Amino acid sequence: MSVRHATRALRPLGLSARAVIVPRTTTPTTHATVRTFHATRPAFIKVGDPLPGLDVLVEGSPGNNVNLAEEANVSNNMIVIGVPAAFSPACSASHIPSYINHPQTKEFDTVAVVSVNDVFVMKAWGDVLDPDHGSGIRFLADPTAKFTQALDLAFDGSAIFGGDRSKRYAIVVENGRVKSLHVEPDNTGTNVSLAEHVLGKA
Repeated sequence: MSVRHATRALRPLGLSARAVIVPRTTTPTTHATVRTFHATRPAFIKVGDPLPGLDVLVEGSPGNNVNLAEEANVSNNMIVIGVPAAFSPACSASHIPSYINHPQTKEFDTVAVVSVNDVFVMKAWGDVLDPDHGSGIRFLADPTAKFTQALDLAFDGSAIFGGDRSKRYAIVVENGRVKSLHVEPDNTGTNVSLAEHVLGKA
């Protein structure tokens, strides 16, 4: 149809040829195209998973880096205890003492407390809670929060702590894999991660 004939056909409808817009040919949106705009959220660590193979934890002094995944592969069993902050009231009064005083704690090859703090703070905290180090519990700093973030167990604690902190949790590891996971639903409470719930009543 010529432009002249098209114009005549449109006049009864009150339209002009100039009002006709021909849509530009576009590439159909596919599921693959849509997926490229979605970021993948880190997977929450679960039963059967190994620990993150990172050497970012620090014990005792700067430079003394620890890789718990490597240690878990050569030990029979391990407990990793995450806390929001060294020296915080709940951590110092109930959470960590529940493990220090529990008879089954010493049955584990490794019991490690992890917090997003610097190594000096963690060492000082360990010296206060367990002066003679008789429990065998290790106090590990996660200064960059990379280990905690790799577990997907970090939360935004900016309002109180100034940045990301660890949720309160306890992870039981056996033969290099997570056997059980106990994460406080409100991030900082002291309930499911206490020794009596993780190891049983003494």
